[in-house]
Amino acid sequence: QVQLVESGGGLVQPGGSLRLSCAASGFRFNWYAMSWYRQAPGKERELVASITTGGGTTNYADSVKGRFTISRDNAKNAVYLQMNTLKPEDTALYYCHARNPISPQYNYWGQGTQVTVSS
Repeated sequence: QVQLVESGGGLVQPGGSLRLSCAASGFRFNWYAMSWYRQAPGKERELVASITTGGGTTNYADSVKGRFTISRDNAKNAVYLQMNTLKPEDTALYYCHARNPISPQYNYWGQGTQVTVSS
């Protein structure tokens, strides 16, 4: 059974930091590119950051470049999102996503973890 379980969300003040984690199971993790998406109320889901299967290449949305860092640990079947200098506009439900780059029809979503940036 495929599972992606996010954790680490919460309430943080502007300028603060959070580290999101996503624990994967039920599929060959190191075969899958991993991404973090977010969706704010009333807005479409957007790609925040992605990382290739081996972790050698990362990409970020312009809005988070220089503040967020995506990483993965294939030995632990986990992907992380370090978020620094958080802003109120970062408030959203953050989702973990797995995609097989060879067979993209195989892709999975987590349930999301809420991040709220507010004073």
